[in-house]
Amino acid sequence: MLVSTTIQATDSSLDSIVAKVANQERLTLADGIALYESPDLWTVCSLADNVRRRMHGDITYYNINRHINYTNVCALSCKFCDFHRKKDQEGAYEHSLDDIKNEAALAVESGATEIHIVGGLHPWLPFEYYTSMLEAIGEIAPEIHIKAFTAVEIVHLARITKRARDGIAGISSVLEELIECGLGSLPGGGAEVFDDRVHDEVFRGKIGGEKWMDVHRVAHQLGINSNATMLYGHVETQEDRINHMLLLREEQDRALECDNYGKFQTIIPLPFIPGVSELAHLPGPCGVENLRTIAITRLMLDNIPHVKAFWIMQTLQMAQHMLECGANDIDGTVVWYDITKVSSDTTHQECTVADLQRAIIDAGFVPVERDTLYRKVMRDGTRWSIEERPITVH
Repeated sequence: MLVSTTIQATDSSLDSIVAKVANQERLTLADGIALYESPDLWTVCSLADNVRRRMHGDITYYNINRHINYTNVCALSCKFCDFHRKKDQEGAYEHSLDDIKNEAALAVESGATEIHIVGGLHPWLPFEYYTSMLEAIGEIAPEIHIKAFTAVEIVHLARITKRARDGIAGISSVLEELIECGLGSLPGGGAEVFDDRVHDEVFRGKIGGEKWMDVHRVAHQLGINSNATMLYGHVETQEDRINHMLLLREEQDRALECDNYGKFQTIIPLPFIPGVSELAHLPGPCGVENLRTIAITRLMLDNIPHVKAFWIMQTLQMAQHMLECGANDIDGTVVWYDITKVSSDTTHQECTVADLQRAIIDAGFVPVERDTLYRKVMRDGTRWSIEERPITVH
């Protein structure tokens, strides 16, 4: 385990925060705002790097995964989103179960350990489509972990099955059935920013923070892990971001107090990318803001073990810098991703294992392949197994 180095801030307003981080004390809302407002970006990022190294040493994780966006047809029309389409709109699609099976077969051929599935809220796909999807993947790729369906999708499934009227019990029923069919964990999407004003302005009609948290809380109670995201850089304030982090931290505290509960594994800050959305007039966050946000996320969320610099939305080059600002994961090979496109107009957005390893090494870190549950993967070509021993921090 690395010993934290002494940091001397050039901004005296950070002195108390430097001391708290050194003593492993929890930061407050006021501390988070001070970290955003300070001109001393070097200290903010250095503090996060110290925490990251204390927790993970020089290890940086990646995985071999494959994303499936099964449909872009969506009942919602969130202002920040240029992924969604209406049923008969140009570019609208929905994958058949044969398409899903083909993707699962390709995942096996590539040696993937994870299939990541999210999509739009399709008004007419029946619940059996989703359960059949999981079962089909399980038949073709029984060893691959399925991470699927955001909290927004889970609530949608509760509605189309008429279970939403049962509240938490309905959500639990949906999740239990999906788990029986092969669901292994939940992704973190759909969290956006937990603030009513932002919700009403940017994604009215979509579930709010309380309902999103309900889904993840139930998932944890059922024993499966999940991730969490924060979409930043649109109409929210810096205080909104810190409040979002604090709500996640509070929920994680509750999960960690309970035996046999799942937990939040990873926090993924996602920069808003205007694209051709209704918010295309906004510039989105700049590189410095991205670095600062990933660092503050690491500092505020002391009980969530991993911080991911999702290279698809941050770019691989920015993700390299983020590894020195608190991030310890850059995600995986991805292959197909249709929700956002930073530097390409195609859904084929892929990094090879060599690309990921070289990026991590060039940034000064040690690449370690993980599975979805952050266990070390032992690999022989496309054949792999899990090393159950804890990963040693250097």
